[in-house]
Amino acid sequence: MDIDIRPASTEEMGQLGLMASYSYGGAFGDGEDNIAVSGNRPEWTLCAFDRRAKDENGCPLMATSYAAFPFTIRANGGAMAMAGISVVGTRPEYRRRGLLRQIITRAFAEQRERGQSVAGLWASQAAIYQRYGFARAGMNREYAVDTVDIALMNESSLDTYSVSRHRPIEVLEDIREVYKTFIAKRTGYLHRGKSLWLNSVLSEEGGSATDGPVYVAIAGYKNSPQGYAVYTLRAGQVKHASRPQEIKIRDFSWLNMGAVRSLWQFFARHDLVGRISWSNAPMDDPAQSLMKEPRMLHSRDSDGTWWRIVDVAGALSQRGYDHEKHLVLGIAGDDLAPWNNGNWRIDTPGYPQEEAKVTATNDMPDIQLSIRALAGLYSGMYSARTLANWGQLAGSEQAIARADQLFSTTFAPHCPDHY
Repeated sequence: MDIDIRPASTEEMGQLGLMASYSYGGAFGDGEDNIAVSGNRPEWTLCAFDRRAKDENGCPLMATSYAAFPFTIRANGGAMAMAGISVVGTRPEYRRRGLLRQIITRAFAEQRERGQSVAGLWASQAAIYQRYGFARAGMNREYAVDTVDIALMNESSLDTYSVSRHRPIEVLEDIREVYKTFIAKRTGYLHRGKSLWLNSVLSEEGGSATDGPVYVAIAGYKNSPQGYAVYTLRAGQVKHASRPQEIKIRDFSWLNMGAVRSLWQFFARHDLVGRISWSNAPMDDPAQSLMKEPRMLHSRDSDGTWWRIVDVAGALSQRGYDHEKHLVLGIAGDDLAPWNNGNWRIDTPGYPQEEAKVTATNDMPDIQLSIRALAGLYSGMYSARTLANWGQLAGSEQAIARADQLFSTTFAPHCPDHY
């Protein structure tokens, strides 16, 4: 087969945009410059090209597209490099030929060389990516609540703050500091550079055309905020005679529960808003505990990001741990990244700022699991006990309990940013 696996050239990046437009049915835009590939660079791509066919510009035809953004993420208090996989697609006439498997096999080796020990993505279909060793590494909780149904429990112990509204550029640096503190001990959150803030979180072009302008509500003083919410506001989005407006929350971070309470009170004062929607809240978001009637949030859960362990030794050593433990993991059957197979001893100091010690060993494993099961355990999405109950992890009761302690996370894993 006359197929080349290589990065796209600058001249071929338009094909990447067209591939994403077709593969995802215009969900992220249509055309060569759609939002799905905005900010991408040729060196971050790895694609399959048919040398026998040409596009309208005379370039080899792109049969399969693939790109990986270089991100830094939080892993229970640790910072680590991640390959953020995106714009994966294959022309229908080239499917079932193993092109994506060839690309992913080569990509994993290159990511390992770059120190990207984990790969992450938003799965269009779970069936596609589970066979490559990916597992759920977070969920999104969605709310849709009418302002008249926002009634909070009386919590006299909570401080409350005044809330002020700003245009994004006025408070960018202030809310960035809140976000950094908010994610410090969390898992799955991206380190956001200024471009990610401006081109995604705060962009007025990043959402639906009906979303409206972007605002930032700050709880506390502008120069020392205790929390913030990024949101849009637009009329005509709700079929209601007197409250036809909708607020869409994009981003919400807080330093204490008083800030959370104050921001929800602020939203409740929008008398013409018939619906407040938030599609990317974390699973352990505290709104459920604040509301007198949490059912009125109409919460619904859906898939978040999926992770794949690219380099077991690197990933285990860079994650944060809250307990001083040791454990031997047995990994087998990873044909896409065979360097992961074997037994690995992990010794954790119990302090997130210190790296765990990970060594290959001939010792008998305390627990045995697949590379896919490890991704779910590593992220904190699934406990060792749960995986054992599902038949995806084997070990003694004592070893399973030790693994549960070792891989526990302070907060539920979550990533609010789509890539």
